[in-house]
Amino acid sequence: MSWALIDKARKTVAQEDGAIIKSWGGKITVAIAYPNVYYVGMSNLGFHTIYCRLNSFPEVLCERVFLPDKDEYQEYTNTKTALFTLESQKRLYEFDIIAFSISFENDYINILRMLDLAKIPLERGKRDDDHPLVIAGGVASTLNPEPISNFIDLFVIGEGEEILPEFIESYKNDVEEGHGKDEILERMASISGIYVPRCYGVSYNSDGTIKDFTPRGRFSRKVKRRWVKCIDKIETHSVVLTPNTEFGDMFLMEMTRGCKWACRFCTISFTYRPYRRRGIESLSNTANNGLNKSGRIGLIGADVSDHPGLSELCDLIVTNNGKVSVASLRADSLSDRVVKYLKGSGHKTITLAPEVGSERLRRVIDKRITERDILNAVDTVIGNDILNLKLYFMVGLPTETLEDVEAIVHITKTIKHHVLKVSKGNRRLGRITLSVNCFVPKPATPFQWHPLADIKILGDRLKIIRKALKREGNVNVTTDVPKWAYIQALLSRGDRRVGRIILSAHRFGGDWKRAFREVDVNTDFYVYRQRGADEIFPWDFIDHGIEKERLLAGYKKALA
Repeated sequence: MSWALIDKARKTVAQEDGAIIKSWGGKITVAIAYPNVYYVGMSNLGFHTIYCRLNSFPEVLCERVFLPDKDEYQEYTNTKTALFTLESQKRLYEFDIIAFSISFENDYINILRMLDLAKIPLERGKRDDDHPLVIAGGVASTLNPEPISNFIDLFVIGEGEEILPEFIESYKNDVEEGHGKDEILERMASISGIYVPRCYGVSYNSDGTIKDFTPRGRFSRKVKRRWVKCIDKIETHSVVLTPNTEFGDMFLMEMTRGCKWACRFCTISFTYRPYRRRGIESLSNTANNGLNKSGRIGLIGADVSDHPGLSELCDLIVTNNGKVSVASLRADSLSDRVVKYLKGSGHKTITLAPEVGSERLRRVIDKRITERDILNAVDTVIGNDILNLKLYFMVGLPTETLEDVEAIVHITKTIKHHVLKVSKGNRRLGRITLSVNCFVPKPATPFQWHPLADIKILGDRLKIIRKALKREGNVNVTTDVPKWAYIQALLSRGDRRVGRIILSAHRFGGDWKRAFREVDVNTDFYVYRQRGADEIFPWDFIDHGIEKERLLAGYKKALA
């Protein structure tokens, strides 16, 4: 093993506050794996939550592992060191279970990189009882686990906090009874919210679409997504504080789960149904505990500004000499009082998400804010002497025209001129930063039938925005890379056959173009094809909590 890597792991843990260290021996050992680097993984609140939840079981020992960064990766390969965890530096193949927490489809290839470094066979069919059980959860695999189903033994569909007690109890009993991996998996496949790919078969029509998705035996045809009924009973906040992450030593805490607005493009509203928000008493207790660890509290949720207790919570934090932070705010629910708290906490930028530039396209995506709402929000922000704005937009949405793209330029200029007017020529005028991303249609949303816009068209539309705002003072534009939107669409909408492409891309060192050439799978079939109204999707075996007919009705309404 590489002592340089071991030394770095030990130093990383030494800089942390909250790492959970348990003694080995007589426990179910779980390596919770985030398929990206430490800096990214430790910014993920869901990862913190499952790490803590697993360690809350006396019979379980859970340690963390991440994708090595570039230099570490080279050291692993040069020294032939097997991938190990942070806490004890035990090698992954020594664990009973490897549990991947997957937030983004573009991280799928990193799962294979980590298994490879761990010296564990990549494909589930090539692993035996001597290898760890490889499981996965997280929003990406809840939406559509099929593209990576050849690599994962078992998927947790839905919110892991709800399923883990049954999972751990079942695993513990099966091991004590001497069952092998195949028996363990078959028994677990009967648990609601557990999907075991080997227990299901897929057949295809001559045109490549799915003919049927059938259980091999007594299992249910539908795997029901599990969700926490009362989130006040489950704490969701930072467990480990570290300076080596995006949020530094900020204490993050969840205020809401899901989103009540249900914009047609967004997975959050549909994946985390029903919408739930925490009570102010629970939030206050969590904030007080957080203030004992950090002076800055980050409030997490898709619609934080809609929570009726937001002002009260901010007041509690600030009164106790803390500072409050939020990622983004909804334009039509932005209050002057909350912005004052953010200003007092050192916020120099407020983030808003108009998504599109035209009122027409906002109606298409069911984003229920108006240009007047946006300008009123700008008034509130600038009026409180916060001079920088970050605005999120998308291109490539259904029914989008060049006029809609130009409307992004128009509303940006309108906002800038409005800022100048409100600030009355303030020479300290800050910057407006546009983050413009390519729309990728996702499973379990009304737009799941829609194709991705051609990447050339996406590139041209991003170019229009950059060119039009290039000479606009105090305006910066950052844009997505269309080719990555193409890969994301492939990975989010693909079926089991796409796993061959992922495997090939891994073997070619992440060269997706070469993988596309080498594997006899038509990627455009998954990315650019308009789906039929009655087509069976790869993810239709999952009960996401909303009828497919209702999603289709929303799609038709959008197009109309």
